[in-house]
Amino acid sequence: MKILMTGAGGQVGRALVASAPGRINLVRCSHADLNIADLDSVLRCIREHAPDAIINAAAYTAVDRAESEPDWARRVNTDGPRYLALAAGEVGARLVHLSTDFVFDGTSPVPYRPEAPTNPLNVYGLTKRDGEEAVLGILPESSIVLRTAWVYAAEGHNFVRTMLRLMRANGSVRVVRDQVGTPTAARSIAEIIWKLTENPAIRGTYHWTDSGIASWYDFAVAVGEEASHLGMVSPRVTVHPIATDEYPTPARRPAYSVLDTRSLDSLGLLPEHWRKRLRSILGDIKNA
Repeated sequence: MKILMTGAGGQVGRALVASAPGRINLVRCSHADLNIADLDSVLRCIREHAPDAIINAAAYTAVDRAESEPDWARRVNTDGPRYLALAAGEVGARLVHLSTDFVFDGTSPVPYRPEAPTNPLNVYGLTKRDGEEAVLGILPESSIVLRTAWVYAAEGHNFVRTMLRLMRANGSVRVVRDQVGTPTAARSIAEIIWKLTENPAIRGTYHWTDSGIASWYDFAVAVGEEASHLGMVSPRVTVHPIATDEYPTPARRPAYSVLDTRSLDSLGLLPEHWRKRLRSILGDIKNA
């Protein structure tokens, strides 16, 4: 099976490359190889490679900067998926498109099911929601939208690496306590994407995260505890909980964005708890 993947240089992209099954002929495309915001570039690339499936792991993910760059965010997060869907339809390929918990407004009292109404609070979430709709509208029978949340990895720019840097530099951090979701390792997402890509019967919208829930404060506390056990930070590091309004940002975030992943139980791949995954990723960072 030939798979073309966008966003090869990102956190999920790198995890997909590292975990690709040996039977897969993987065509890796970074932004330098394929600009998904350019229709001609997309059509030319997809026609050349004629893949059986496309995995779109490319996105504009600068949530706060998107508030001042809405046109650029829309080009990547909405137009890009639309162009990929059009090209996939032309060559008869399936499309697996990665999306986000930020399509929700955070007012639900229970984890969000895939069919729950969306109501994004910021430009990033809006452009990602519109990208989902474009994909499903163009390829209703041969596309998958996979939403996930709070992604991190041993490499790249993410919350875990930022916490480690601040803990080492300052000995303490201030972290929001009233935004709740699920930290999810990029390798967890890669594992489920390969399952989905190889199953032609699956289509529609699904959710996948590691199991459990946490606030950003809980996540930071766990980073400090696990990292101190590994000798990566001082055991005297302190994490101070603060309210969202004490840390204003240009983009509003949902207060609660836990995703219900039960629709994928039938695949037989149960998510591991986020803290177990965190321990593994921290080990990778230490040994890098």
